[in-house]
Order: sequence, then C-alpha cells, then structure tokens
Amino acid sequence: MRLPYTPDPPAPSTPQSDLDVIARIRDRRAPRPLQPLDRTLLHAPPIADGWNSFLGAVRTQSTLPADVRELAISRVAVVNRAWYEWGHHASLAVAAGVSQAAMDAVKAASGALKLADKVSHDLDDRQWAVLVLTDEMTRNVTVSDETFDAVKKAWSEREVVEIVATVSCYNCVSRFLVALDVGERNATGPDHVVKH
Repeated sequence: MRLPYTPDPPAPSTPQSDLDVIARIRDRRAPRPLQPLDRTLLHAPPIADGWNSFLGAVRTQSTLPADVRELAISRVAVVNRAWYEWGHHASLAVAAGVSQAAMDAVKAASGALKLADKVSHDLDDRQWAVLVLTDEMTRNVTVSDETFDAVKKAWSEREVVEIVATVSCYNCVSRFLVALDVGERNATGPDHVVKH
C-alpha cells in the first residue's frame, strides 16, 4: 500500500460525521470487518461515503444474477491486473455457480475477447456477451455495435444499464486499487493473491 491504512478502530479524536460514515460502511460490510479498500478510502470520508453508497447499489440492488455480475467484475480485474479485486470476486463467481474451468479461462485469456471466439468452459451465450462487453469497455471504452446488439438481445434494458454500470464501477475500483496498491498484491500477478 502506498499510503498507511486508516486505523481500525478509528482514533478517539475522529469527528462524529466520520464515525457515521464508518458505521454505514460497517453496516454494508457486516459481518465482515472493514476491508483494506475501506481503510484506504477513509482517508477521505466523504469519498468513502459516496463510494459505499454507489458500490452498495451496484452490488446489492441491481437485478443482475450474481454469476454475471461476478464474471464481469472478475474480467475487469484480469484486464486491469487488479489481483486484489480478483481475489475477492472470482470466488464469489464460483459460489454463484460459475465453474472453476470458466474462471480459469477468464483469468488466462490475455487478449481481447471476441463474440466469434466463444469457447465453452461452461459459459452460455449471455455470459459470453457480457464478458466481451466487459473487455471492450475496459480496454477500449467504446463498445462495438455487434457486441452491444448481442448484449441487448440477451438482456432487458434495465439489465443492460446494470451491466454497463457494474463494469464501469469496477473499472473505477480496479484503477483505485492498482494505483494505490491496496492489498499489496496488485502488481504481483494472479497466482500471488492474498485474501484479507
């Protein structure tokens, strides 16, 4: 980590407004403790508060199935080499029903994914379309019409917005994690991930 983590528990001199932010973050994280990401963001409590609200909505208030959400987040982590993020979300994808073989393929694919290059690995066409969209958004920002049409065909308009918001959100997360080396493993590669 390029900065020290904020103390947990907070220092006795912490203002009440900051304690309120910490309480909201703890509520969302429960029963887990504050994570290294939280303890980094808490250097700027208003940012931590907004982040907590936004991430909470993306993670818990969308209608996306957990497998698709976690596949997209995991692919963002791979493309951006955010191995701390991968360490948290790949296991959630498997818990949501994505096979280990599929997750190994998501992690191993170093080049840009293409709709036409779908490999089985137990992924259906809807999941593959989301992975290709994730790759295009993360690598290029723009999304091809072909990819967008495949996603739009497979998902409702609300789900399309939620998919794009999830990929956008976790690109923000991964860039924050990597720039500050939160978790101390982001530059070491996928085989050296340490969970906190």
